[in-house]
Amino acid sequence: MATKQYDFTEGSIMRKMVFYSAPIFLTNLLQTSYQIIDSLWVGNLIGDDALGATALSGTVVFTVLSFIIGMNAATLTVLSQRRGANDEEGLKKSLNAFVIVLGSLALLLGIVGFTFSGAILSWLGTPENIFPLAERYLQINFLGILFLFGYNFISTVLRALGDSKTPVRFVLIAVVLNTILDPIFIAGFDLGIEGAAYATIGSQGVAFLYGLFYSIYKAGVPFEKPRMPEMMYMKTVFKTGFPSGLSMVVISGGTLAIMSVVTSFGDSVVAGFGAAQRLDSLIMLPAMTLGTAVNSMAGQNIGAGQWARVSSVAKSGLLLIFIVTLSISAIVFVTAEHLVALFVGEESTVAFATMYVQMIAFFYPFLGINFVLNGVVRSSGAMMQVFVLNLISFWVLRFPLTYLFASFYGEMGIPIGMALSFILSSLIAIGYYLFGKWREVKVIDEGEADSGVTS
Repeated sequence: MATKQYDFTEGSIMRKMVFYSAPIFLTNLLQTSYQIIDSLWVGNLIGDDALGATALSGTVVFTVLSFIIGMNAATLTVLSQRRGANDEEGLKKSLNAFVIVLGSLALLLGIVGFTFSGAILSWLGTPENIFPLAERYLQINFLGILFLFGYNFISTVLRALGDSKTPVRFVLIAVVLNTILDPIFIAGFDLGIEGAAYATIGSQGVAFLYGLFYSIYKAGVPFEKPRMPEMMYMKTVFKTGFPSGLSMVVISGGTLAIMSVVTSFGDSVVAGFGAAQRLDSLIMLPAMTLGTAVNSMAGQNIGAGQWARVSSVAKSGLLLIFIVTLSISAIVFVTAEHLVALFVGEESTVAFATMYVQMIAFFYPFLGINFVLNGVVRSSGAMMQVFVLNLISFWVLRFPLTYLFASFYGEMGIPIGMALSFILSSLIAIGYYLFGKWREVKVIDEGEADSGVTS
């Protein structure tokens, strides 16, 4: 039986936001627990060097996949507006166009990433004792990159249609399988870090195949046999997807640049930063959740021409993000040392990770503002504007400030620079939301929508 799909153009916004967001939060929590469980097995069964290698490799995979991840975000915007406008034919043809473009890119980047793994790690200045572990882990992950992209793409499509519950199943399958396979492959088969990588792509592969079967035969997602898209729909994919993809390249590139600052302090700080990032991801779960939720909710209302409800979506999102993120930040601040010790054991590594988490914890509500307001702006199709906002956030603020403060204060400067960038970028996001021209952007022209409604 198919799961309920929400119509956000009517009814209580706050109530639907909470109920729609809850499964997305659970999905993101499972995604994070996936990484945490992987880190726990790697850190405890292999060692701190292996944990640093997986953290570094994860950043590289995210960077290489970033363009596709960004275009995937455009999928949410376009399909949400199609659903809000009741344009079923346009929905089907847009979906086909995204499948062709994103699927081809995923395959291409998997090949490129596998081939140049060593060169990328060398460019990052990866410590010698971590390098061989990171290279092999990275190459194996690139072999299964289509699985990672696949089940995340299917999840995005379902959310655009108003179904946020079903994607929980996909991630749950991957988490359970990874939890079981990690110790078997790492220790049982004595494959070490390669076993962790095989467990990852195996569990993601099963999740992808299940998601594909469910979406076609149970959820009624209008997938069709892949064929060359009409030019009108290809233009929409690149009009929204290209700047959205560039936006994610800017984000991931900035993250990679910050990692180059971290690696300059040695393997102990790299491992500590990897552990701290796992806790960071917990704090950021509500922001990522609401960023996705408001994108879909606002997108449907923009498609329906209900701008007053779009403003209400933004206000409700900001209220929720402030309350929830502040609460989680407080919990993580108090328990930071104990949580960090779950991943790493060396005293210097634990000390850095604890210091980092406690210094930056209460600045995450500012980053949450970015996620919510940029999600609303993105829902209008203003992808180039969001690209510029992210360019400023990461390359004008976050990386330069992190580099600057790390130069003056050593490893302690890393969280100082990051925290200051969170505050400044949130002020810029607020300014653009209030005074920018994102409301004038058109994704679906009236003529295009009319032509797509015919059966």
